[in-house]
Amino acid sequence: MSDRVSERVETIEVAEREAGMRLDRWFRVHFPEIAHGYLQKLLRSGQVRVDAKRVEANARLEPGAQIRVPKAARTPREGSPAAKAAAAPSAAKADRELIESMILYEDDDVLVLNKPFGIAVQGGTGTRRHIDGVLAGMADRFGDRPRLVHRLDRDTTGVLLVAKHRAAAAKLGRIFQTRSAAKTYWALVKGVPKPPQGKVEVPLVKGSGPDGDRVRKARPGEQKEAMHATTHYAVVDRVAHKAAWVSLKPVTGRQHQLRAHMEIIGHPIVGDNKYEGGMNLPAENIEPKLHLHARRLVIPHPAGNRKIDVSAPLPPHMRETWDLLGLDPRRFEKDDG
Repeated sequence: MSDRVSERVETIEVAEREAGMRLDRWFRVHFPEIAHGYLQKLLRSGQVRVDAKRVEANARLEPGAQIRVPKAARTPREGSPAAKAAAAPSAAKADRELIESMILYEDDDVLVLNKPFGIAVQGGTGTRRHIDGVLAGMADRFGDRPRLVHRLDRDTTGVLLVAKHRAAAAKLGRIFQTRSAAKTYWALVKGVPKPPQGKVEVPLVKGSGPDGDRVRKARPGEQKEAMHATTHYAVVDRVAHKAAWVSLKPVTGRQHQLRAHMEIIGHPIVGDNKYEGGMNLPAENIEPKLHLHARRLVIPHPAGNRKIDVSAPLPPHMRETWDLLGLDPRRFEKDDG
């Protein structure tokens, strides 16, 4: 094939994970700017083929099949989402290096990041720099636009799972919905919970007015808007009666669930300005930052037959606090309590 012809035509191999996918669905994943009617036109004219054969839009794909994609299909039309994305600047070098430094685990389907303190996961009012936006500018690095599977608060650190393509995102989303993901958080709380192990099962509602970015315990008569929320906790170690290192395992995934539940039982997380943990720190020289860390995630792999099991080390401010209080995270590097 001449260079001129190769510029007009690209052949793309169907991946193992795409086995059984309909051809029109495959195009929606890889070339979302192509309308269904235009794809039909390309198929009727033979410009799009599978293994050099003419096919229908509903054809099921086999792994390894070769899909002929003409330049007409690969060039985003003016004004389309793909054209706008192509015109947008890619992630800056510093942002790319930040993402690379955060990677704890990576394969063809997933990316596990160690989220630092103070960086938003998604955009919002007044938020320009966030992980989702940086990942969107790194599609060239990952082969597709990475997609967030779950969220962490801006000031929560630790394990953040990202799908590297649409199919993995859909599967992981279903896994989270069935609560098959085991999440473990580490936190420093004020005082020592009694009993040292227990379950907090308190429904939550979103605050209103100036408290709109908080959640609180549902009151009588608020059953309709209340969100069921369950958290298991266990004291790992303690500092006299002043503070406790706790392991938190949420069964549900409500906004601010862990932070609100610990406040409700009278042991707010140290450094939490929204939930009564920001004042009267249990020791001098503790940095007044949120001491909540997504320590470990265990979840079935979207490709099946194995699990993702990733742990994140404590962030610098929590490591300093642990050292100050004489707590030793190395005791639990193999078993996170």
